[in-house]
Amino acid sequence: MSKKINDFGIEKTLKNLGISKENKGVSSGGKYFASGDLIESYSPTDGQLIAKVKSANPKDYAKVIEAAKSAFKEFRMIPSPKRGELVRQFGNKLREKKDDLGKLVSYEMGKSLQEGLGEVQEMIDICDFAVGLSRQLHGFTMHSERPGHRMYEQYHPLGIVGIISAFNFPVAVWSWNTALSWICGNVTIWKPSEKTPLCGIACQNIIAEVLKENNLPEGISNMIVGDHKIGEQLVSDKNVALVSFTGSTRVGRIVGTNVAQRFGKSILELGGNNAIIISKDADLDMSIIGAVFGAVGTAGQRCTSTRRLIIHESVYDEVKNRLVKAYGQLKIGNPLDEKNHVGPLIDQNAVQQYLDSIKKCKKEGGKFVVEGGVLEGKNYESGCYVKPCIAEVKNSFEIVQHETFAPILYLIKYKNLEDAIAMQNDVPQGLSSAIMTQNLREAELFLSQAGSDCGIANVNIGTSGAEIGGAFGGEKETGGGRESGSDVWKYYMRRQTNTINYSTHLPLAQGIKFDI
Repeated sequence: MSKKINDFGIEKTLKNLGISKENKGVSSGGKYFASGDLIESYSPTDGQLIAKVKSANPKDYAKVIEAAKSAFKEFRMIPSPKRGELVRQFGNKLREKKDDLGKLVSYEMGKSLQEGLGEVQEMIDICDFAVGLSRQLHGFTMHSERPGHRMYEQYHPLGIVGIISAFNFPVAVWSWNTALSWICGNVTIWKPSEKTPLCGIACQNIIAEVLKENNLPEGISNMIVGDHKIGEQLVSDKNVALVSFTGSTRVGRIVGTNVAQRFGKSILELGGNNAIIISKDADLDMSIIGAVFGAVGTAGQRCTSTRRLIIHESVYDEVKNRLVKAYGQLKIGNPLDEKNHVGPLIDQNAVQQYLDSIKKCKKEGGKFVVEGGVLEGKNYESGCYVKPCIAEVKNSFEIVQHETFAPILYLIKYKNLEDAIAMQNDVPQGLSSAIMTQNLREAELFLSQAGSDCGIANVNIGTSGAEIGGAFGGEKETGGGRESGSDVWKYYMRRQTNTINYSTHLPLAQGIKFDI
């Protein structure tokens, strides 16, 4: 590499986060145990083994469930503002550990250091949001048709919330679910990605400090590292009231079906195939910045990554030429080196999928204006570094209709905005979308009921980089789930309607008479 990894203080980072060479991957609060197979976590940055984690077996899972059930009985009775105090303290611990945790995210997952630090900042932000929300879990009061009666609605905690997260955001998505779950009175069981288990252990170590300092039950926060069988157990368990799953559409279908069969609740955050429409009236300087970051940030491994650029024919060639020039200036390498723009893909399987997608695109007639390929040499010894590439395509290409978790950007030409919106919507996924335009009419049409069919629709910003204050999620094969801000807290609670009769009579609704 351009620098030895030890020059970036990885060993010190691991020590500061309580991670050793061999770890146990099942935890209730700060108590660790595990009886399953060893999982080895390799960094895509340099291909080196970071540490080993002993995974869970079914008996370990049973212990976690019992710890969570026991903790819930106590935790649900703590007033919500007091639960918010737990989250506030957790947020402060994250501030103290931000540099170390951000560095670990970067090294274990492969995203740039700035993105790793940004992910931890998301955790801090959702904690701040949840603390304020802990005093606002309001219901509604309405008038009864019966005299001497009062009606109202209130919200109660669900119980155990299961969280299955993906490698690309190894800590932030967990925190979105966890911070809201806790202020709502739920306890959590987290299955982090097998590709980034050390990030999970680091987070558990941080929250364990807070639980211990406040003399709270350890089972409020649980983690279980394991394979797909442990995930299936979590999904099928009737003790788990809500499962929040982030991952592929293929697996999401299985999760959603299994949870629904037992009448549980699910939040599904699945695939994205996100487009930016670049209008003839766009600010092209802004457009290029938004498109390039959206396409190559996290090496194209975000669910909100920009996959497609739908460009007006009058500015198509200029945008294409600017993109080619911008891609020629990208620096690819060690993500811990802040001079680099693009880090590695997560593993060799991701590299192969990237290569297969390029091959399919060419077979369908795609013309690459920036060629892809795997980088080789002493700076890329992990074999996970690839070239961000750009292809001219048709939206109808089969490969374009699929989400490729890699830095492949597709260029598509359009004549009028209605056609552009139709192309934007004409994919199975519906997560994030954007239009670049200085034309108010175009912007409003894009945001109208005749516009984008995605859960997120932006004007003059890219598809990637959502703030925690808004509800995050998408439509169609993206799953329909929502996480993070707005009124998403209601997903983590059960709704109850109450009627109180304070009169001396028992009138029935709808004027029904029942005299004895």
